[in-house]
Amino acid sequence: MQSFKRRLAGVAALAALVLTACSGPEAEQPTTAGVPGPSGGKLKVAVVTHGSLGDAFWNVVQNGAFQAGKDLDVSVTYYSDGDSISQAKLIDNAVAQRVGGLVVSMANPQALQTSVQNAVKAGIPVVTINSGEDSSVAFGAIAHVGQSEGLAGQGAGQRLKDAGKTHLLCVIHEAGNIGQNQRCDGAKQSFGHATTLQVDINNPNDVQARIRGALQANPSIDAVLALNSQIAARAYSATKEANSKAQVATFDLNNEVVSGIKSGDILFAVDQQQYEQGYLPIVILKLYTQNGNTLGGGKPVQTGPGFVDKSNVDAITPYIQGGTR
Repeated sequence: MQSFKRRLAGVAALAALVLTACSGPEAEQPTTAGVPGPSGGKLKVAVVTHGSLGDAFWNVVQNGAFQAGKDLDVSVTYYSDGDSISQAKLIDNAVAQRVGGLVVSMANPQALQTSVQNAVKAGIPVVTINSGEDSSVAFGAIAHVGQSEGLAGQGAGQRLKDAGKTHLLCVIHEAGNIGQNQRCDGAKQSFGHATTLQVDINNPNDVQARIRGALQANPSIDAVLALNSQIAARAYSATKEANSKAQVATFDLNNEVVSGIKSGDILFAVDQQQYEQGYLPIVILKLYTQNGNTLGGGKPVQTGPGFVDKSNVDAITPYIQGGTR
């Protein structure tokens, strides 16, 4: 009996050894300087955007990416830098870490071209988001998720024209951002008489002063199109300081914009549903790596433009407050 017990213990020990060998060492968690997302699945995705620190728009993109990671059991890490050279370095670092997928916004495609193409050469599938739509396929990305900026600008310009406006001031807040130029160009095409103003989003007081100065210098301006929700608030304050008749419209949403639409201080907002720009690329990369699926057929997956005004703002207010719109 004692001999049988010893043999049974030996079999149990051997079984435990075999199970340990089959399971292998525990997967090492990535160490990054970015913002860690939910950990979990074998697929590791780095999201690298040009968003500025604390930008409400990019916070929602980040929320979407992290939620997708949680829902799909994908490890997502988020990085951002408004400087294109620094953003390229973040992409290079992600490639060096051998991530399983890469999501990149390309406000300045030329500055990122080498880094993105090196990721593709390394066998890392890339999805571009938000900006750089025209360069996405050429750089080797498997999909682009966002809105076509020129078309969105045309839609905004047409709405302002339909509202009876005659002279538009379009405010660009990031130098070298191709998407913002496309928005203003599109607005000019549909609106007609338009002036462009360059400001720096990182200097809010100067933004307001420059818009105020433009309105004071040209009282015929009766519409201001901001390309960012933070700029919209400054634009509205500038119209009051300048005693201008100009009304403000904007791209993108935040709580201030919602309040402005409800009060009538802001005519409308162009909604590109940036939560989807964070969420959908994780879905695309998951399906691509697991099942070889692609999406879009070489064309962008459109998340906008939608338009939010007094007629529908109440319906989406809870989502904005929840950080998903």
